[in-house]
Amino acid sequence: MKFIINRDQLLAPLQQIVSVIEKRQTMAVLSNVLLHVEENQLTMTGSDTEIQIVSKLNLEMASEFGEITVPARKFLDICRLLPTSAEIKFELHEDKVKLVSGRSRFSLTTLPAEHYPEFNESELDHQFLLNAGKFKKGLDKTLFCMANQDVRYYLNGLLLHISNSRLKLVASDGHRLSIFEDDIGQPTGHEARIILPRKAVQELSRLLDDTDAELNIQFSNNHIKIYYKDVVFSSKLIDAKFPDFSKVFNQSFMTPLQIQKQLLRDALTRVAILSNEKYKGVTFDIGGDLLKLSTHNPEHDEAEEELIIDYQGQTLSISFNSQYMLDAVSNLDSELAVITIASNASSCFIEEPEDPLFKFIVMPMRM
Repeated sequence: MKFIINRDQLLAPLQQIVSVIEKRQTMAVLSNVLLHVEENQLTMTGSDTEIQIVSKLNLEMASEFGEITVPARKFLDICRLLPTSAEIKFELHEDKVKLVSGRSRFSLTTLPAEHYPEFNESELDHQFLLNAGKFKKGLDKTLFCMANQDVRYYLNGLLLHISNSRLKLVASDGHRLSIFEDDIGQPTGHEARIILPRKAVQELSRLLDDTDAELNIQFSNNHIKIYYKDVVFSSKLIDAKFPDFSKVFNQSFMTPLQIQKQLLRDALTRVAILSNEKYKGVTFDIGGDLLKLSTHNPEHDEAEEELIIDYQGQTLSISFNSQYMLDAVSNLDSELAVITIASNASSCFIEEPEDPLFKFIVMPMRM
C-alpha cells in the first residue's frame, strides 16, 4: 500500500472522522482509522460502533492498493502540525506505516484491517433529499434542549419527524422543549418518527459546513445514513417512542408580550449573576408597561432590573431557570422576542413575531 496526498486535502476529513472516535475504547482497533486505497481513491473510516463516518478522497497517484488501520489521533496530530500544502508520502512496510513529508519522517504501528468491526445496518427503506443548510439550522435550533444521560433515554436525542413534505425536529430534556419545522422541498410519501442519539446530532451539526449542499437521507427503524458531498455518515437510532408534546399547544394562553431580544438577553445575563448557582432561578414580574427581573441566592445577595414593555394583559409573577430562558432568546434570529405564557402558568413559549420556523417552550420553576 503506497500513495501520496496533500496535507490540506487530508486534514479536514480526518478531523471529522477523529471527532467520532472515542478516546477510551473496548477494542484497540476502534482507536484507529481504517484506510483503504483502491483505483486512485483513499477511503477513510472511523467508528465507535454506534456512529460511523466514511470519507472518500481522490488521489493523484496510488502506486499500491491495500488497506490498514493506523492510530487516529497520532495520524491527525502529524498531519495538523505539518506545514500547509505539504505532500505526505504514505507507505506500508509489514506492520508499520512510514510517513514522509519533506525532512520529516514518522513510523506508526498498525493493526490489520480485517480486525476492524463492520458497521451492521438494517435495510434502509426510506429516503429523501434535503438542503444541508436547512437541516443544520434545524439541528442548531434544537440540539441544546437535548437531555444528557437522562434515565428517560429517548430524551438523550432528537426527534426527526417526517410528514410527507414537512420536516419537524424536536428536542427536550423534560424542563424545556424546542421545535423546528420547515418544508422539505418535495413530497416524500413518508410518515415517520425516528430519534437520533445525542452524539450523532452533535457530530452532524459539526459536519454540515456547506449550506448549499444537498443531503441524501436514508433511514429505517434502527439506522440512518446521510450522504453529504464525499462523506457518508451512519448512526444507530434510539429504539423508543418520543413523548407526545402536542398537548402543550392545546390550552389557553395569556396576552403575548413583545420585547427587544437584546435588552432582555442583557438584563437576564446581569441579573442571573446573583441567582442560586444550582437552580439559576429568576423571577419575572409582568404588569402594565414594566417587566421586572429579580433574583436572590443563599448568601442573601439580590439583583433586580426593570424593562419597559408594551403589555395589555393581566399582571403575573412567574420564575424560570435563567439559563434556559437565555438559550431560547439567544437562538431567535429576529430583533423582537414574543413571550406567551399559558393561562395556568404551566409553560412559556418564546418565538419570533412573524412566521416563526421554531418555538422554544420553557417550564416555570418554584423559587
